[in-house]
Amino acid sequence: MRLWTLHPEYLDSRGLVALWREALLAQAVLGGKTKGYTNHPQLIRFRSSPDPMAAIASFLREVHAEAVRREYHFDAAKILCDKPAGSIATTRGQLDYEWAHLIKKLRIRDPQKLAEIKSVSRPKSHPLFRIVPGEVEEWERVVP
Repeated sequence: MRLWTLHPEYLDSRGLVALWREALLAQAVLGGKTKGYTNHPQLIRFRSSPDPMAAIASFLREVHAEAVRREYHFDAAKILCDKPAGSIATTRGQLDYEWAHLIKKLRIRDPQKLAEIKSVSRPKSHPLFRIVPGEVEEWERVVP
C-alpha cells in the first residue's frame, strides 16, 4: 500500500488506479470494515489526525478529482465521509523520497509520463498534506 504524499497529477494511469484502490482499502481499514492491513505504516499519519475518516476521505476526493481531469470513471460514491479534514504535517524529506521512488518506477513503467514530469524540480504535495522541514518520516519503509 502506498498512499502518496505527492500530488496525484504526477502518477501514471496505472499508479493513479492503484492509488484509488489502495486508498479505498485504507478507508475500509480506518473504518473498521476489514481485519487486514490494520497495522500498515502508511496509515499512521491518517490515524494520528483528529478525524481519520475525514482525512482519508479528503485524500480520496483529490484522487477522484485527478481521475475526473483525466476522464477516468472512479465512483465518488465510494468515499464514505463528506466532512472536511485539516491538513496533515508531512516532511519535505518524505516528499523528496517519494519523488525519487516515483521517478524510478516511471523509468521502467511509463517513460512517457516520466518525460511529462521531468522538468519538475520541486513537486507539489497532495493538498491534504502540509509540508514541513524534516527527513523521511519514521513510518516509511525506506528501500535503498
